[in-house]
Amino acid sequence: MQLRKVRIQNFQSVMDSNEFDVGDVTCLVGKNEAGKTAILKALYRLNPLNPQDSDYDATHNYPRRDFALYEAEVANDSRKPANVVTATFVLGEDDVREIATLLGKDSLPDHDLTLTLSRGYSNVLLIGQMDLQLEPALRHLASSCDLSESLATRLRQLSTAQAMLDLLQESEESTSETEELVGDLTTIHEKGLSLFVYRSVLKERVPKFLYFDEYYQMKGQDNLDSLLERTQSGALEDSDHPLLGLIGLAGLRLEMVVDADNTETLIARLEAAGNRLTQSVLKYWSQNSHLRMRFDIREARPQDGPGMDQGTNIWGRVEDTRHMVSTALGTRSKGFVWFFSFLAWYDKLRRDGENLILLLDEPGLSLHGRAQADLLAYFEQELRPNHQLLYTTHSPFMVDPGHFDRVRIVQDLSIEVGSHNLSEEQQGTKVSTDVLEATPDSLFPLQGALGYEIHQSLFIGPNCLIVEGVSDLLYIQTLSGVLQKRGQRGLSPDWIVTPVGGADKVPTFVALIGAQHNLNVAVLIDFQKKGQQSIENLYKSKLLKKQQVMTFADFTGASESDIEDMFEPEFYLKLVNGELNTSLKLSQLSSTHPRILQRLEDRFEKRPLPKGAQFNHYRPARYLSESIGTLEEELSDETLDRFQRAFDALNQLL
Repeated sequence: MQLRKVRIQNFQSVMDSNEFDVGDVTCLVGKNEAGKTAILKALYRLNPLNPQDSDYDATHNYPRRDFALYEAEVANDSRKPANVVTATFVLGEDDVREIATLLGKDSLPDHDLTLTLSRGYSNVLLIGQMDLQLEPALRHLASSCDLSESLATRLRQLSTAQAMLDLLQESEESTSETEELVGDLTTIHEKGLSLFVYRSVLKERVPKFLYFDEYYQMKGQDNLDSLLERTQSGALEDSDHPLLGLIGLAGLRLEMVVDADNTETLIARLEAAGNRLTQSVLKYWSQNSHLRMRFDIREARPQDGPGMDQGTNIWGRVEDTRHMVSTALGTRSKGFVWFFSFLAWYDKLRRDGENLILLLDEPGLSLHGRAQADLLAYFEQELRPNHQLLYTTHSPFMVDPGHFDRVRIVQDLSIEVGSHNLSEEQQGTKVSTDVLEATPDSLFPLQGALGYEIHQSLFIGPNCLIVEGVSDLLYIQTLSGVLQKRGQRGLSPDWIVTPVGGADKVPTFVALIGAQHNLNVAVLIDFQKKGQQSIENLYKSKLLKKQQVMTFADFTGASESDIEDMFEPEFYLKLVNGELNTSLKLSQLSSTHPRILQRLEDRFEKRPLPKGAQFNHYRPARYLSESIGTLEEELSDETLDRFQRAFDALNQLL
């Protein structure tokens, strides 16, 4: 079962977050005070790992500015307690299989089956209507019981739970199975089929939420007698969970340590525990490869500190073999302690077999940028294969530039400068995937992540010309060279041409790069009528001026144009034929579409290329760049004029 959609309402700074999608890993990015923590805390209470944390308290959690009115309306019964969380889960194959066993396959839909759960200030879990067929389900329930043939036949002819209950009450059959069937039918009649399925099959399958923030960091040492007492009484403190996880990860048991009656055995166990910790945890800590984990257990001393001055104490220590010194785990850097606290507690829960969705609030906040990269690697390699993960951040190093699709932007416009005239719908924390709607502060972590990635793999300068793909880059460079060779004006070398890998990525790159004040950004892209709105949004969002957004249709005069339409159709076909070793003629392209690429794609769809060959935009562009010496004289004056006008328009923006 996977969490797919979430909506938060009426919780702290969140009036209505809007519904947002959740994937295997979801990164909630936003500035301080934007409401990221509120999103996680509200979601956590839906089905928390610790059941004591499940209640919503309107006094502490309802948005404060409207609380007095809300409290009065609830008190006089003019409104019901507000909802807080609505979460939609997609059921897995094993979940559906269990439902099919209970209700029969005919009760199932022919699409993904979902479960919607919601909870609010009434603190009652509500089950949304599932897309199940009632009549087949009732018939299957009746057929699954050991009833007389006569009664079973009559039950299968009925279509409602109430009718079946009436028949069972009239019959003289009374067995444990009929009593169980009556109980099931009563639940279905009074509460609905969805609640019956939830209670019978899904309740124990819904993942629990684990919320982790800095308050769960371990102290690194404790009094064993007190820790054992808190464990046995179920009165654990927040900091106990990761320490117990660390002890468990080391392969130790509290009782084993407390009751040890042989010093050599105890030393062997502690050394083995330290070695195991070093091997299993420190591989994700690249900041210092000379560290080793060690445990030390000693009788308490009078000056060991509050609560540790009697009995036996356990000390977690970190040995630095390079500097030949060991220090208490709790005295290491805050980032180091956070890293180990989370890894230790999570490992314990994984060993316990808990079905979890992880909610991490500002993970790695105190870690160096490279150590945050270590943490991202841990997320990818250890967490994602086993659990869904939602985490908040405002650090660029906690945004994976290879997965911008995982980012959800969290912002509260009411805390921005000049936010006086917001409508009611715009108030409070919102969650969005639309980078064009994000404020500069909200975009900053993404800009940082993208900037780091660009420095690693892309090329960019103070004047950045964004194009869709590498084929655009080849055509622009080739035609610019031809024009300059003839003594005409090519594209200025001050422009750094940056292909972004497709039209769908252009808005994101414009939003992330264009928001940086020291960059001059322009766009030269294809134009199709269906994409007109997204092109207009580039300047309507005020990230770029209108004159900085150009399309090839601006220079061809056609209703739609790609860069390939800057050439004469016959010449472009020559490139295609030369690259693909074909002999296509313009008359063979029956489509009347204004774009030559679309006409070619229509042709190849009807008459595929031989031997499974594939046509793509890049190959003719490469052919031109490699063969320009022999093809240059065949370029028409009209083609050169189109590119000349495009380059002149761009150069005027420098």
